[in-house]
Amino acid sequence: MAFFSKLKDRLFKSSSRLEQGLEAIVEDGGEESPTPDPIIPEPEPEPQPVPEVPEPAPAPQPVETPSPQPVDPTPAPPPPEVPEATQSKGILGRLFNRDDRPVVRRTLDDDMLEQLEELLIASDMGVDTALRVTANMAEGRYGRKLSTDEIKQLLAQEVARVMEPVAKPLPIYPKRPQVVLVVGVNGSGKTTTIGKLASQFKSAGKKVVIAAGDTFRAAAVEQLQVWGDRAGVPVLTAPEGSDPASLAFDALTKAQEEGADLLMIDTAGRLQNRADLMEELAKIVRVIRKKDETAPHNTLLVLDATTGQNALSQVETFRNLADVSGLVMTKLDGTAKGGVLVALADKFGLPIHAIGVGEQIDDLAPFDPEEFAAALTGLETR
Repeated sequence: MAFFSKLKDRLFKSSSRLEQGLEAIVEDGGEESPTPDPIIPEPEPEPQPVPEVPEPAPAPQPVETPSPQPVDPTPAPPPPEVPEATQSKGILGRLFNRDDRPVVRRTLDDDMLEQLEELLIASDMGVDTALRVTANMAEGRYGRKLSTDEIKQLLAQEVARVMEPVAKPLPIYPKRPQVVLVVGVNGSGKTTTIGKLASQFKSAGKKVVIAAGDTFRAAAVEQLQVWGDRAGVPVLTAPEGSDPASLAFDALTKAQEEGADLLMIDTAGRLQNRADLMEELAKIVRVIRKKDETAPHNTLLVLDATTGQNALSQVETFRNLADVSGLVMTKLDGTAKGGVLVALADKFGLPIHAIGVGEQIDDLAPFDPEEFAAALTGLETR
């Protein structure tokens, strides 16, 4: 639950926006109503007693008169006062931890559904996904009066339902070395994601090698070397401006010779509308397949959550070019539109291996749909 607490704290932009929007929607046209009493089961009927035959009355016995006792002149203390709140709350209120304050509820009708759809679209959930989620929320509940907390619970359930099929950790194969190609646009967080994953795999007992395939930016290579040193993982580099496909080939050769479990290949950040850079990525794939025709075994697309709906076009382009096998979403702590992850899951169905909410080593964790849904909607969990 530690990462969930961090996720909830750092998803405050998304969750607060959704939460405030839901409260405004319920209050707009809602009315106060008392908190409903819990349903108490009907008591079981008590069995009727069997009549007994009366026994003869015993003979009267002499009664002893008790001796008088001394009377204490001190008056008895008054009974302790019960706080008014406790009196009004009663046993059931204390049992269910409820109070008697009125709750605002609004009837789930067409107007409310339209407002919910607009709120979800504004959170970058996408039109199709927002319509599907609200339709599922209304199923069997249309015409009922719902509070903000009840709406949040329903929304969290529907988000978790969409995300459940794609919540899958990065698969580990017996093939050695397992080649993991990491792609994405400029500034998406590829380098830090590779460093964090390499550190976690190393801690799990895996032998990891990193190839600094972004040969065009010296800063990217230096950053990756810092992460490699921190994790105790070797980082293979090439002179600035070298052919990244050649580096990837050499790195795979060395990983095979050293018996590495994983080879993680960083690539230069590229825009999905640059055909020349995309062709270079395709060349890396062709070259490493000369060494291992099954490589790469995983192609991870790292997405920046702050790009919003643009993430959808990135997935479309990279999936067609590099056969993307899974997603990692970073910078969820920097956006008020975390709903884009729901749209990605709904549209593409690609596995979401991990999400990141910061720069520290433990700020990247496997994706948990229920925790994400609760954090996104601001729902309290036990």
